[in-house]
Parts: sequence; structure tokens; C-alpha cells
Amino acid sequence: MTAAGSERPSAVALSYPDKAPAPIVVAKGYGVVAESIMREARDNGLYVHASPDLIRLLMQVDLDQQIPPELYLAVAEVMAWIHGLEQAEDAAVQRSPGRS
Repeated sequence: MTAAGSERPSAVALSYPDKAPAPIVVAKGYGVVAESIMREARDNGLYVHASPDLIRLLMQVDLDQQIPPELYLAVAEVMAWIHGLEQAEDAAVQRSPGRS
């Protein structure tokens, strides 16, 4: 996730391991570090979502810590959005001509 329109870019990367009760902050930073996080995400086929208000809140969470319960709904909405994109992409691949 990124904060767009701010003076310097900021980014937070979340991971949601299967056994974890909530997503974990695995990377965060400003400026060059944020740009690196976003580039790595895109290079690895991950979606980058711009949400300045959510980023400001997530930047307060320590690295390797679970997000607080107060952010569950907001993060769940982003994860649902990503899931929808992945479903649409999978459906498009299934419909593409020349697929055997």
C-alpha cells in the first residue's frame, strides 16, 4: 500500500501467513525505501494499493507486528479488493483464446 500525493512516498507491506490471526507489517518506509518496497511488490506480481489514510495508520505499527484490531476492517477491505482483482485476472486468463 502506498500514500499517494504526499510530499514523499510512503509504503507499508503486509503479509498474512496462514496460521496468523491478523496481517503482519513486514516492511515500511519513506522516500527511496518506499519506492523500493513498491518496485519489489510490482516486480513480484503483487498489487500496490494507494490509501494515504490507511498508510499513515499502518506506519505506526512496528515491523513484524500484527496490525491492531482497529485496522482489521480497513485492511480486510483492501484484501477483498485485491482478491477481486485476482479473480478477474484468473477469469480473463481462462477465457483467453489459444488456451488449451
